[in-house]
Amino acid sequence: MRPEGEAPDFWTPLRTATRSRIGLGRAGDALPTAQVLALRSAHAVARDAVHLPWGADAIERGLRDLGLEVLRVASQAPDRATYLRRPDLGRRPADLSAVPEAGGAGPDVGIVLADGLSAKAHDDHAVPMVAALLDRFRRAELRVAPVVLAEQARVGIGDHIGERLGVRTLIVLVGERPGLSVADSLGAYLTHEPRAGRRDSERNCVSNIHPPDGLGYDRAADVLLGLVRGARELGASGVALKDRSPAGGEIGP
Repeated sequence: MRPEGEAPDFWTPLRTATRSRIGLGRAGDALPTAQVLALRSAHAVARDAVHLPWGADAIERGLRDLGLEVLRVASQAPDRATYLRRPDLGRRPADLSAVPEAGGAGPDVGIVLADGLSAKAHDDHAVPMVAALLDRFRRAELRVAPVVLAEQARVGIGDHIGERLGVRTLIVLVGERPGLSVADSLGAYLTHEPRAGRRDSERNCVSNIHPPDGLGYDRAADVLLGLVRGARELGASGVALKDRSPAGGEIGP
């Protein structure tokens, strides 16, 4: 603790602008003990975010309370260890029989929750983020498909699910890779006319969703609604579709 009346050090005002570890100080040739312990604690939280399972049952209950139908699928990765070693298996579904196949034109928008690399991101943010999206989509008179929970899954699994549902635009909410300052960040990937084989360049990403320190649910939902509208107008997503709404403006080509 700094003695009373002593001026703050050079780093004090800078720490209010970032969660990065800056100006940690030193104890001899090493970091102070408190900083070493804080770093180890953050590393443990990040490891847990990657390895611990998500609370899928609680998430499903929360989504059903919003009036949504919820479906479950799994990727071809049979366990977490395989999932981490084989990203390709996380992009492919093991079985889609639980997902109804569209006989014609499907719903306007689909939402897939893929556990990704942070269970904590979904446990903390998935239900309120979907609630914010649902509010926008209903007001925009967009039909929403049943929400799909995908386990041991990466973003690409959504292409298979969206194609089967016949949705025009798909949003995949995925737990982002945790860091030493944020372990519960949620990312949203939007793909227009999803189908197996879509490239990452054909998606738009809204990342860093983790209020109060990251992007808030309402702002993220507003951006995603704009991207959905822009994709429908343009007939494409990804590099062709630009987010031009830093202050709430229009999103389009």
